[in-house]
Amino acid sequence: MKTALTHIEKTTERLFELLDRLATESTKGTTIIVEGQNDVDTLRKLEVKGDIIQAKTSGKSFLDVIGEIEEQGKREVIILMDFDRRGIEWTKRLTQNFERMKIKSNLLFWNELRNLVGREVKDVEGLASYVETLKERCKI
Repeated sequence: MKTALTHIEKTTERLFELLDRLATESTKGTTIIVEGQNDVDTLRKLEVKGDIIQAKTSGKSFLDVIGEIEEQGKREVIILMDFDRRGIEWTKRLTQNFERMKIKSNLLFWNELRNLVGREVKDVEGLASYVETLKERCKI
């Protein structure tokens, strides 16, 4: 039992550090792109305060999202789609389109989150409840 708890504690620590870095990047002005409003709400609960754009709101196309970023004059964005097959497809398509526009797609947070919680959490929306579960299990 001690080994499992140690693994949980390590995962929790790494996740909190990653979310703190995400919040810091967002506060510095790097826009985060997520799928929908529930993802925005989750990131807000996790203390991410900067600019967050929804990519999959009704009627919004890839070109609309890219145009919105281009209008803001951003040179880098953090892409944080869900961790399922569709999220992976959206991430690839957005990245390809941003590359054509000379806008850097930061996938570091998405990749690290997928590696950390990919088996337990399928979407950004599930992160807040997962964090709460980890806090309870680690007695934080």
